[in-house]
Amino acid sequence: MTIPLLEYKPLSQNQRVNGFEVAGDDQPRIYSTDNLLSGSDLDMLISAAYRQVYNEQQMLDKNRQVTLESQLRSNQITVRGFIRGLVLSDSFRRLIFDCNNNYRFAEICIQRILGRNVYSDREKIAWSIVIATKGIEAFVDELLNSEEYLNNFGDSIVPYQRRRILPQRTKGEVTFAHMARYGADYRDRLPKQVFKGNKGAARLDYLRWNWQKNPPTIIGQIGAGITYAGAGVVGLLILAVLLGW
Repeated sequence: MTIPLLEYKPLSQNQRVNGFEVAGDDQPRIYSTDNLLSGSDLDMLISAAYRQVYNEQQMLDKNRQVTLESQLRSNQITVRGFIRGLVLSDSFRRLIFDCNNNYRFAEICIQRILGRNVYSDREKIAWSIVIATKGIEAFVDELLNSEEYLNNFGDSIVPYQRRRILPQRTKGEVTFAHMARYGADYRDRLPKQVFKGNKGAARLDYLRWNWQKNPPTIIGQIGAGITYAGAGVVGLLILAVLLGW
């Protein structure tokens, strides 16, 4: 028997409240296939979809989904189908799913697909149960087929972070694109690096060559020879000056 989605209470985040701010440069640009005028507009829409799903740090040529792009250009799939293909791609799985637990993965997908932050830990738990019992594909489909997604983005609009800027505050919320793609538990498993020095002058200890720590004997002998030779040359110069007198 399928486990129903755990109920959670939506909180009054700013994207759930009607805004009266005047549109400006701080407002997100909406990319939609309903108002495309040229091929370059479609290129910008595809780039916006990559930024929303992969973020700027992961927009590499090797992560491009050429087949999905071709299907979108030929109207074989909608923008919603394109977003689905990006989230279910091998690149997204490797960059996001493989280095996170189900709670963190659910949070990231809600941010990048629904364009908002999670309401609470209960919502993360609810969607993590879906991931564990139904799999990633069913989880992504439920987000894309949800009433919230269809009402805000539909089939033609690229998801975006909704109502990030608040007029009453000097600074808006941190964009999801600037958040780390992995959680603290994965970060703590990474190899530790030893830093030395004060702030602004940190130095990696492992960058030092082994011969700098323990120089070979031959290097010491060469240095001693150069020192003795230099001393001999200086002595001959002093002797020549004395004989000149």
